[in-house]
Parts: sequence; C-alpha cells; structure tokens
Amino acid sequence: MKIKVVESVFQANDAVAGENRALADKAGVLMVNLMSAPGSGKTTLLERTLVELGPKNCAVLVGDLQTVRDAERLGVSGSQVVQINTGRGCHLSAAQVAQGLSELDLTGLSYLFIENVGNMVCPASFDLGEHKRVALLSVPEGDDKVAKYWTLFQGADVILLSKIDLLGALDFDPERVRDDLSKINTHAPLLEISAKSGQGFHNWLDWLRKEHYTPTE
Repeated sequence: MKIKVVESVFQANDAVAGENRALADKAGVLMVNLMSAPGSGKTTLLERTLVELGPKNCAVLVGDLQTVRDAERLGVSGSQVVQINTGRGCHLSAAQVAQGLSELDLTGLSYLFIENVGNMVCPASFDLGEHKRVALLSVPEGDDKVAKYWTLFQGADVILLSKIDLLGALDFDPERVRDDLSKINTHAPLLEISAKSGQGFHNWLDWLRKEHYTPTE
C-alpha cells in the first residue's frame, strides 16, 4: 500500500512537470535545474551568468527553506526573480515551480534557471519540468562526493566543478572526481569553473548557448 502512495506522489508531480515543460517549450525558453549541496556556489554562479547572458534574457526561480536573501542578490541584475520558500521541504516540487512560473513573464526570455534547495539527495528525485539538469560540486566539499551522492550526478546533463580558484589551497584531487564519474555518468561533460575569478566560465556559457531550446515550427 505504501508503494502505491509513493507512486501516486511521483505520478502527480510528473504530470505537473510535463505541463511546466510544455509552457517553457511554447515560449522557447530553456529551463535549467541547478542542484548541489548548500554552499556550492549556485547563487554566485547565477549572479555572473545573468550578467553574461543578459539580465533581460533570463529569469530565476529560487528555492530555499527560508529568507529571500539569494533572490535579493540575483534581483540586483535586473532579471526577473521569484523566491519559493519550502518551509521544511528539502527540495522543490513541480507544483511549486508551476506557481513560480505563474509569476513570470516568459515573453522574450531565453533561459529560466531553477536554483533548487541546497541538498545532495532529494532534488535529484523530482522532475520539475526542466530541459537540463546541472549538478555542482565545489572544491571545498571534497573529492569524494560523487561516489557518496551518485544519484545527484548520475542524472546530470552537465557537471560543474566550482570554486577551482581554491585548487592547490585545499586537498582535492580532480582525477578522483573524473574516475568516479566515469563509473556513473559518461555523457555529461565536466566543466571546471570559478565564478569568482572567471576561470573556465566561458565553457559554461558556451554550453548554455549550445543547449538553448528552439521550439519546432
């Protein structure tokens, strides 16, 4: 009986996720779900990304348990930003994203970023309607996280190794990360970047531009 309840929850979520994706498809917007542990640098990544891609070309749905601090930081860029507070929820749901979408004007947008709640487990299990999934791993977290939290990285379309300006200052072996990824996800590129210094950032922007969704006529 419990299995049926769990299945119904996922089925309901997936149905709404399909509606979210269809809405983005119609508008020609690439919807990107950013997932990572707290402190991996999602907000800092987006601050620079919005400026580089053009603030009016992007919008962000920010997921947090409490506060609007990240939304306030991103709103400075001039992009549309909607805060979604989950209370005690450890991840965003498709229904919450649908509510956030209703607050946005998708006209003229090319990119919609979903900054998911900082968590390396729960967010990976829920389809929000995104076209692409991005998993971040920061150097300060340690090089063992891919093996420990493989579900986050297995379903990613691109993996960002963030805060590489700290390589050398911390005990972190990128080769260990690459070896672990070779066992669970061979299709997603691993991009080494630093939003602070700009190292490798052009590779992230190039990936986004290449993946931008173009609706079929």
